[in-house]
Parts: sequence; C-alpha cells; structure tokens
Amino acid sequence: MLSEFSLIDRFFARRAARMRAAGSAHGDGVKDVEDASRGATLGIGDDCALIAPPAGEMLAISTDMLVEGRHFFADVDPHALGHKALAVNLSDLAAMGAKPQAFTLAFALPRADEAWLAAFSDGLFELAERFGCELIGGDTTAGPLNLCITVFGSVPPHVALRRDAARAGDDIWISGTLGDARAALGIARGEWHADAGDAAHLRRALERPEPRVALGLALRGVAHAALDISDGLAGDLMHILERSHMNATVNVDALPRSAALSRLPPEIQRRCTVAGGDDYELCFTAPVHARASIEKVSHNAGLLATRVGTISAPDLAAAVPAITWHDAAGTPLTLTLQGFDHFHAD
Repeated sequence: MLSEFSLIDRFFARRAARMRAAGSAHGDGVKDVEDASRGATLGIGDDCALIAPPAGEMLAISTDMLVEGRHFFADVDPHALGHKALAVNLSDLAAMGAKPQAFTLAFALPRADEAWLAAFSDGLFELAERFGCELIGGDTTAGPLNLCITVFGSVPPHVALRRDAARAGDDIWISGTLGDARAALGIARGEWHADAGDAAHLRRALERPEPRVALGLALRGVAHAALDISDGLAGDLMHILERSHMNATVNVDALPRSAALSRLPPEIQRRCTVAGGDDYELCFTAPVHARASIEKVSHNAGLLATRVGTISAPDLAAAVPAITWHDAAGTPLTLTLQGFDHFHAD
C-alpha cells in the first residue's frame, strides 16, 4: 500500500522534477523571453518553496478548492479532474493578465488508488507543462475527496487587469461561449435533455475548461477591467460593477453560445448563459477605440470575443450598482436569474 510520502514522490514530486529539468514547451501563445527568471528557486522537498517574480513584476496569487459532490461528480474521469483542478486556477491568472509561474497542490483522498492517481496526475501535469507552471509543493491526507490548488503568476503592476478599473462608456466583452457547463449539469441532473453528440460536447465544457491565459496576456494595456466567469455572468459582472462603482447594460441575445447550447429551448439557453457557472471565460471591459485591437488579439489567440453591453456611470440615487438587461430589439427584460452561490446553489 502506498504511504503518504511514496504517493507524493511517485505521482507528483518526480513529475515536477522532470518538468523542471527538461523545461516546458509553452502552448497557447504563452512564451518566455527569459526562462531563468521564472519558476521556484527552491521547490518540492523543503518546508517551504522559495519563489520570486521576474524583475519589475508582482506575484499574482489565487486559490481554488474543488469538493466532490459540489464541484464535480464522484464518477468524473480523474484525468479530466486533474486538468480542471489546475485550469480553474490558471483562469484566475488569465483574468489578471498574469503569466503562470508555479502552483501548490493540497488534497484529501478517501484511498490511495494508484490507477486513479496516475490518471489524475497525467491530466494535471499535461496542462501544467503547456503553460510552464511548476508544481512546487503541497500536502496530502486521507479524507473525502477535496482538492485545493494555489497558483502563482507574475504581472507588471501597471498592466494588471483588475475588477475596479471599468470606466463609463467601456464596451463589455465575453471570450468564447457561455452556458455549456451549466447545460451539461442540467443534463446530468435530468433537468433537460440533448442528443448524444451535443451532450458529449457540453460535458467536455464542464469537465475540461480551457484557461484563457494567452488572451489575458494580450489584453494587457488594452482592456480596463476583467475577471473570469466562474459563477455565472449575472453574478460575476456585478463584482466588476461593485468594485468600479459603475452600472451596466447587457444585450441577452448577444451572449455567445455554442451550437450545442443553441439547440436547447430558448429559456434554457438564457438561464445557462446568464446565470450558469463553470464557464471560465473572460469578461472584460475596454474603451470603444480598442475594438479593432481586441478583435485582433482574440483572433490571434484563436478565440471569439463578443461585445455584449456597455458600462455606464452609476445612478447616484441608487444604493447599489445594477445591470439592465434587454433583448436584441432593445426591449427591457426583467430577469431574476442570479449567479452561482456555493451556499445557496441551484
């Protein structure tokens, strides 16, 4: 039977050491000018890792937890789970325009299943190697399946994409498409149905989100405010509005959706695109004069970027920021849909 330390060494420490020794071929447009300035000075094997950002940059740090039964199903493919565990953290770096550097992994396992661990670590390291993101430490214990990753990136402070930087008149943009992950969850729960091909596409979106790191880097100096859509557009856009003290107007019919989602009933499409979580696309604001630049950088990143609304100055009489929803004809819509809340989940 595997001990705690043999488990770490076999499935994680050795892979991390090989990755560090070989260097990484960075995909998705993520390239290093000076690899020697990245990564940990001291990684796995000591009480702490030592890490420093490149000169003139700041560390960007984010933590996400994935809990069985809350964030993923018990029968999820472990390779997909390894991918997603890191992807959701890389998405946070993308939302700040930060370049990935390293991550830690802490997890509880109900048992040391070697086949499961091999598939999980394969999914994890395949994504880590794509983005040159080095595993530098962590912890493991026995218990209900629970994964916690902390990721470290770097970004020059003057180009970091923050939630508090939206300005009146900015366009609101969405990368990729929205709603597929929530549609997959609805199918799994038996709330609605799709044909086998569409169901497989939607399930992949739920289990294997793609962090938009290349786009986040390309938006440095172009976009004003940004975040990743993890809890649904309705809730996440409000975070930008609250931090920036702004309002927004959004065209619901402009929200980008996949062909698979478009074949579901209109009311389901709206629920998934407006309030669905687990999309991990970027929502960002930018000035009108940046439209051509955004179309170019999104094209270079191999992504669709869609303008869906406008940032406006706040109503001084209102107590809190607000989103005004309308359809393609400009007809106002009254929507009660809200983003995902981990303590009040739908």
